[in-house]
Amino acid sequence: MKILHLDSNHPLLLEELAAKGFKNTEDYTSTKEEVEKVIHKYDGVVIRSRFKIDQQFMDAARNLKFIARVGAGLDSIDLKYARKKKIRLIAAPEGNRNAVGEHALAMLLSLFNNLNRANMEVHAGHWNRESNRGTELDGKIVGLIGYGNTGKAFAKKMKGFNCTVLCHDIKEDVGNKNATQVSLKTIQEMADVLSLHTPWTPLTEKMVDAEFISKFSKPFWFLNTARGKSVVTADLVEALKNGKILGAGLDVLEYEKSSFESLFSGDNIPPAFSELLKMDNVILTPHVAGWTVESKQKLAETIFEKITKHYKIRKGNK
Repeated sequence: MKILHLDSNHPLLLEELAAKGFKNTEDYTSTKEEVEKVIHKYDGVVIRSRFKIDQQFMDAARNLKFIARVGAGLDSIDLKYARKKKIRLIAAPEGNRNAVGEHALAMLLSLFNNLNRANMEVHAGHWNRESNRGTELDGKIVGLIGYGNTGKAFAKKMKGFNCTVLCHDIKEDVGNKNATQVSLKTIQEMADVLSLHTPWTPLTEKMVDAEFISKFSKPFWFLNTARGKSVVTADLVEALKNGKILGAGLDVLEYEKSSFESLFSGDNIPPAFSELLKMDNVILTPHVAGWTVESKQKLAETIFEKITKHYKIRKGNK
């Protein structure tokens, strides 16, 4: 079975697949159009987010049996068409869920204790104690939208802070001992903190806008380690300015390219983002919540396990 690897990953993925009899080919530079000319030679594709796997790509991939994405979601793949073509879809949300949970917690604690601002002030020679008095996380109500792998990982960590954790999800009966499943309305009425753990879908596109924010009963802190396009940045900035949102931790941004590898195509920085950059109650990171040393290996291990679970190479038939 021949596998084309379109993004670099932890070397153990290539090593372990080869040891099991799979034939690996690495191509990290060819354009999508160039890959489409040779993809018919391969049984499987391993990718992160280099380009979109669309109908044109899958039509060219006449012998493709599976697409494995080394990441949590399958946003960059035309899922409906892949299923129509009977192509197996493999993802690895288990691989980086703990990393995302820890990153979200780090952002939240930093926001509550003004660490971002205090650090910059001390570096600049200012010793401002009262203006950097923190807020304790203990006992707060934390609302999660999306209760899959990363939502569950974050909720588990929140229980250690004696928080009440509420979750909302389009699937029924996903709540557990770490979070009570409730309606979105209940989260908007009760939450001190809102954290997104949703994939990109038409339902989550621009979900957090002015109308959505206005429905919260009290000012709240906001975290997004999910997908940037779920938030209307201009509306978020306005809510930060008027105090409806007390602070924001953003690992993802509305302006990211679909590959997640860069932010802008040119020098034209959107006005809302320019304002965001000036706010000391906003923490920004470059889509690295699930990007730890450990998660890189866990993601590769998970993809390897899932591929070999479904496809066995018989001795002498490589």
